[in-house]
Amino acid sequence: MSAAWKVMGVCNATPDSFSDGGMLPTADAAVAHSLQMVKEGAQIIDVGGESTRPGADPVGETEELRRVIPVIEGIAAAQSGAQISVDTTKVAVAKAALDAGASYVNDVSGFSLEPEMAVLVAEAGCDCCLMHMNGTPLTMQQDPHYDDVVAEVSEYLGERAQAAIEAGIARERIAVDPGIGFGKSLDHNLELLAGLGRIAMLGYPVVVGVSRKRFLGELTGADSPEQRVAATVAANVVALSRGASVFRVHDVRANVDGLRVASATLARDGR
Repeated sequence: MSAAWKVMGVCNATPDSFSDGGMLPTADAAVAHSLQMVKEGAQIIDVGGESTRPGADPVGETEELRRVIPVIEGIAAAQSGAQISVDTTKVAVAKAALDAGASYVNDVSGFSLEPEMAVLVAEAGCDCCLMHMNGTPLTMQQDPHYDDVVAEVSEYLGERAQAAIEAGIARERIAVDPGIGFGKSLDHNLELLAGLGRIAMLGYPVVVGVSRKRFLGELTGADSPEQRVAATVAANVVALSRGASVFRVHDVRANVDGLRVASATLARDGR
């Protein structure tokens, strides 16, 4: 993984994702959307077939495969130059995705739901992202509690990354994600954004996924996820200044523009 920042475009092949569920009803529509995100500056396309919004029910393996594999195959066939990521916790889905052209596994469970995922990633020699989530999507927002959210999330991510290394995954293939919005309150999310520097000190690229999330609406009063684009850009600029280097977003152009300006400015400050 490059040390330079990257934008990861979200491609949700789902009917129920919190922001854009059902907006890409066919594989062709999802592929076209993905290629448009590449044109707007996305260097990674993250394809998911199971919603991880708060309260979401799990999706069966067969259905998840049906949703994501044709999309990954279509993006790969287009040879856009973007890296293809699969957003899944299931080993079988990840394996099929890698066979179809993906080279990145984004696991919101940090390889904890199916530990065999680490073996698969090691054998494939692909990139991966390990995320922190308190509970499951169905339960994670039920009164989350931490004594020190930054310390606890950082410790968890360090442990998961070390377990991945011990499973044979090269250190340079690993990124970590504090899981903003995944089992965190508004205050927890803000503390994590402010404390990203401590997570970056683990020595892995830090992925941040704040795009259109509810806590941004709590801060701005924007009820609709589509109205939270400016807030997303602001949060990502803060995250960049704190050491994050991969930004998972729905609105690629706006975030690329904001991050370019912030990056150029921070470079003048020696960062």
